[in-house]
Parts: sequence; structure tokens; C-alpha cells
Amino acid sequence: MSVHVIFVRHGETVWHAENRYAGGTDIELTERGHAQAQALADWAEQADLTAIWASPLTRSQETARASAVRTGLPMRLDRRLRELDFGVAEGLTRTEMRQRFPDDLAAFQTDPVAHHFPKGENPLDAADRYLAFLTDLQAHHPEGRVLVVSHSTAIRLALCRLLGLPPSEYRRIFPSLANCALNELVLGDGVPSLLTLNRPVTPGALR
Repeated sequence: MSVHVIFVRHGETVWHAENRYAGGTDIELTERGHAQAQALADWAEQADLTAIWASPLTRSQETARASAVRTGLPMRLDRRLRELDFGVAEGLTRTEMRQRFPDDLAAFQTDPVAHHFPKGENPLDAADRYLAFLTDLQAHHPEGRVLVVSHSTAIRLALCRLLGLPPSEYRRIFPSLANCALNELVLGDGVPSLLTLNRPVTPGALR
């Protein structure tokens, strides 16, 4: 048996234009973000989903809610799906970080796991909680197709762990996840398989 998990990064947020690090900060979607959520719901309506899960942060809930309404499935929340907390970098742009703590930023860019931002969450801990969620998800949904709406860094760290890739390379291997794009992984008794990455939610996608 295997379950198909479709990881989706939430829609565009009010900090997107300036590329501010949101992390654990609770921020809302832009109008474009809400439109992206509706496009995701258009896809979800014909995707034969069996469950919808989301991070409890507002941006993920607002993104997943449209799909839940359209499919009639409950939107289930799990704190383990929240974004990595970036500590002192929360709410800052890269330029602001360079001005305030250039050495910490340089170390982060060299190895974002070994040198994660001060007062922030250890990325390996974030990957562990995400994988613990997926283990429970498989127990509850051994088959079917599950939509999981979460966050860019958390998803990339989880993908590295699941695919046997070094977590310290998550920013290089997966340089970005597009808002509301489809990233489908098959989880079963064998080795996980990544079927799609950053696939737009166009009509008929991933049917």
C-alpha cells in the first residue's frame, strides 16, 4: 500500500514582495495569495483527495480552507507542519540581516543547518517533527491522496530527509518552492518517490 502526499507551500503573503523571513511569525495572504488558494481549490476539486492537512499558521490555513470548502473534506491542523523559526532573522530582509549580523548571515549561507540563525529552531528538529507527522499520516491514511499545506523550508527539509539527501544542502537542491505549486511524493513500504516538483495548479494537473 502507498499514499500519495501532495506538499503545497501556502499562497503569497504580505511579506513576499520584500522577501522577509516569515518563519514562525503569523502573517496573512495577499490578494494574489488568495487567488492562488482558489486556483489550488480548482485543482483539489478534481484531484480525488482523501484528506487535507495544514499548518496552524494563518497563511497555511487560509490557503487550505478554499480546498476544504470545495472538496467537502475537513481541514485538519497539526503543529508539526509549522515553518522553521528563524530566530533573530524573523521579519527581516537579507539586506537588513547583512547590516545587523553579517557574520551570522554568512555562516547561514555556507551551512544553514550547522549555522542556523541564533535563537532559531534547529532545522534537524524541524525535519524530525515533520517526519513524525508523516509517519502518523501513513498510519491514518495508508492509501489515497492527501494534500498537505505547509511552508517552504519545512517542506524542503522533509524532502531531503525522505529522499536521503543531506539536509544542509536543502537550499541548493531545492532553491525555491513556488506558492501553491504541487510537489507530489509517494510514501509506502519502500523508498519514497518524488513524482513532481513545483508543478503549477493548471486544469488537469496531477489528475
